[in-house]
Amino acid sequence: MALTIVETLTVTGGVDTHADAHVAAALNHIGGLLGTKSFPTTPAGYAKLLAWLRGFGPVGLVGVEGTGSYGAGLTRHLTAAGVKVVEVDRSDRQARYRSGKSDPLDAEGAARAALSGKAKGEPRGRDGTVEAIRALMVAKRSARGERTRCVNQARALVVTGPDDIRTRFEHHAANSLAVELAALRPRPGDQVGYATRIALRELGRRAEYLAAQIDYLDGLLLPLVELQAPSLLEMYGTGPHLAAILIIAAGDHLDRLRSEAAWAHLCGVAPIPAGSGKTNGRLRLNPDGDRQANHALWRIVFSRLGNHQPTQVYVERRLKEGKTKTEIMRCLKRYVAREVYHHLLWTAA
Repeated sequence: MALTIVETLTVTGGVDTHADAHVAAALNHIGGLLGTKSFPTTPAGYAKLLAWLRGFGPVGLVGVEGTGSYGAGLTRHLTAAGVKVVEVDRSDRQARYRSGKSDPLDAEGAARAALSGKAKGEPRGRDGTVEAIRALMVAKRSARGERTRCVNQARALVVTGPDDIRTRFEHHAANSLAVELAALRPRPGDQVGYATRIALRELGRRAEYLAAQIDYLDGLLLPLVELQAPSLLEMYGTGPHLAAILIIAAGDHLDRLRSEAAWAHLCGVAPIPAGSGKTNGRLRLNPDGDRQANHALWRIVFSRLGNHQPTQVYVERRLKEGKTKTEIMRCLKRYVAREVYHHLLWTAA
């Protein structure tokens, strides 16, 4: 009697994500293309995409581009359905040049990256405390930027305005300038002077409103930051704002940061070779990485340079060794990145 052995062969999917439609590709267990299809970016579309993949057999793995942006909703849907998802990086220029560029090709490339194991990163979480912090920081960042623009516009009007306005407000700090401008009571008279005072008053009121909004958002952010990474706030030079930026860069799933070096690369502070020939042996900072996190590290280092004695002693020693200030800043940012990483590990533990 012959024995029949039935082997369960899984399907690997790949998704090229966009704002309005996702393009999916399905591969069999040996990499054969089973098909490609487009689906809308709606809950119903996500369900149809998964059903389409399962129509070829059990789904073992799905590679998704942009799990933290356009693919966030699909990633949540697939994860809730028990499907393993890996994050796929965008194909490089050379690969696009050799194979062409289209949504079906990108989806197929995502599937092949997942099947081969080249793509193995954990998807970015969009459903925890970090996502709440990120949402509030979006509003805070825009409010801070708009308030800065208001103050700058007011200063420009003061400089070009009538002499009495310039004499009164020229040397005010940002906060006091906004308060005093908001309290102006313009009286009709000279056309230019009256219009200038009206404009300054409205800019001052807008700046005060935005300042109050920033304070309100800070009040919401602080308990979330303390909940997510309380020890991070104990670092010298790290306040709630900078801690929030670093928490967002790390993400909900800290297991995505496989090592301290990986975290340094993410923050853009890992030195890499600059080239060959005359530049052989020199280092530069890698251009890829999270710009906000890189700036947060710079802010921490800058605050320590003024008041942190161990940092000041380190700078003096390195200057005597012949290091430039740029090289010293790079080293300090790297050290701070290492310190932040260990605080994040304690949080995860």
